[in-house]
Amino acid sequence: MAWIYLILAGCFEIGWPVGLKMAQAPETRLAGIAIAIGFMSMSGWLLWLAQRQIPIGTAYAVWTGIGAAGTLFVGILFYGDPASFARFFGVALIIAGVVTLRLAH
Repeated sequence: MAWIYLILAGCFEIGWPVGLKMAQAPETRLAGIAIAIGFMSMSGWLLWLAQRQIPIGTAYAVWTGIGAAGTLFVGILFYGDPASFARFFGVALIIAGVVTLRLAH
């Protein structure tokens, strides 16, 4: 169950940078801040649950890896962020690291 909590925490980790991006526009500022706070809170709580059984270093690396890779994809798909081979290669390295941490646990 701890790994499910951790994966969900990583997915919620994607939401708060999106909320902060939304908060850049005056018309969605309050909603963006509220979304960021909500996703931060849920992500943190799920990470806390996961760390009861998963070592802190592993949990934190997986959590941030999911958040970083997911946020990059959201940026490309919805915000026009650049998509290049180097960026996708970097995300592949992050994913490989997360998988290695899971296998080493």
